[in-house]
Amino acid sequence: MKKTAAKAASVKAAAPATAPAAPAKKAAAPKKAAVSKPAAAAAPAKPAKAAKAPKTSAAPAVKAPKPSPKPKAEAATITTTIVAAVDVGFGNHLTLRGEGPGLSWEIGTPLECVADDRWSITLPESAQPIVCKFLLNDSTWCSGEDYTVLPGSTVVLSPTF
Repeated sequence: MKKTAAKAASVKAAAPATAPAAPAKKAAAPKKAAVSKPAAAAAPAKPAKAAKAPKTSAAPAVKAPKPSPKPKAEAATITTTIVAAVDVGFGNHLTLRGEGPGLSWEIGTPLECVADDRWSITLPESAQPIVCKFLLNDSTWCSGEDYTVLPGSTVVLSPTF
């Protein structure tokens, strides 16, 4: 029995010597297991990467400012707004004739009624001043001289009939 106790003692003595080596090997195995666990976690990370792919598609949203040159083009387009401050009475309408974009001396261009006594028209860009005159129901000319409006301006005129 002494030999068995001696063997046990030598095993115990050997165990501490092998114990550090064995835990090192065991530590390596859990690391591999830990690596395999993140690999399982990496599978959910792939959908997260798929979520990042729409963020990449969000990058084309950054390309959305490219349409901002269109608003710059709109800003570059200078419009002229002419407002007539006159009450023409219920059932009547106001037109504009003259020289300028969309205007003619032969046929009147209708104005939009924006209030009881306000009529408005917006004309596209023009390089030259707009010369015009208001007509009631496109038949009765307003009194006075022709109006001259600078391009790109907004004016409020008060024609009399």
